[in-house]
Order: sequence, then C-alpha cells, then structure tokens
Amino acid sequence: MKLLVVSDSHGLENELQIISERHPEAEMLIHCGDSELEMTHLAMTGYQGVAGNCDWPGAGYPNDRIIDLEDGAMKVFVTHGHLYNVKMTEMNLIYKAEEVGANLVCFGHTHYAGSEQTNGMIVLNPGSIRMPRGRKEPTYALLDWDRSKRQLSLEFYTPKGEKVSALGAVYQL
Repeated sequence: MKLLVVSDSHGLENELQIISERHPEAEMLIHCGDSELEMTHLAMTGYQGVAGNCDWPGAGYPNDRIIDLEDGAMKVFVTHGHLYNVKMTEMNLIYKAEEVGANLVCFGHTHYAGSEQTNGMIVLNPGSIRMPRGRKEPTYALLDWDRSKRQLSLEFYTPKGEKVSALGAVYQL
C-alpha cells in the first residue's frame, strides 16, 4: 500500500494537485497541516489533513487523525506537531503515538525532512513543499507499506518530482 505525505504547503494550490496527480499509485494522501486552505478546497481533494498553527479554526481540520490501514495492520497517527512542542522535542509526540498504538507517526511544523525508527514506530516528517529548513530543496514523502514483509520503504521527492536519495529509508516493523 502506498501513501503520499506532504506538509507545510502554506497556501500552495497547484503544487498539491500536481503532486497527487504524479502519484496515482498512492492509495492515501496525507497532509500534515499548514496547508492554509480550507478542507473543502479543490487542491485538498483526496488529502486527509490536520490543522496546523497557520490554519484558521474554521478551515474544518481536526488537530489529529488516527488512520487504520489494512484492517489494523498499520496504524498511522497524523498531526501537525505544534500542539506537541516538536520544535523542542519529539518525546510528547512519541508518547501520544504510543498511547494510540501507532506504528507510523506523520507530522510537520518544523519543515525539516527526515525519518527515524524509535520505540518500534516510524516517525516521519516529510519536510515542507514551500519553505524547507535544513535542505535547499522542498520535499514530500512517498511510502510503500508491504504488509507481508512488515516493511515500510520511504522515498522523498521535490515538488518537481526529483528523488532526494539521501533521505530514503527502509524500516522493518
């Protein structure tokens, strides 16, 4: 199962549509907040979004989402991260993810792209497709979950579709 994860698009519309159209193989689209668009906006079609600190309260997003994939074989916790103070530490985020039984945590807010495995779960920040930090290129992530192997492969791309090989990873769950 493939998942597309973006974050911190900060008002970009065409880029969100182009990215989703580029990856028709993605069975789920996730936006980790700060889209600065209403949930019903055409550019957000298909995306499961959450509220970021730059999203207005009337935009219609929940603060967090818990998504069960493949009959509970993979549980995804999605949040922006600002309510968990992720710019200081990821521990609050990890504790919440453990509390809900997540295997995968997707968050944004810091604009730093990367992933790691901690306490048996994968923690992913796809970076920002508008204002990256720590890298010159903006990024988003494409994930491939292989249930039979219990393996999660991550690839990062620029909004132009160029692979960012240095950020890719494969994890066993």
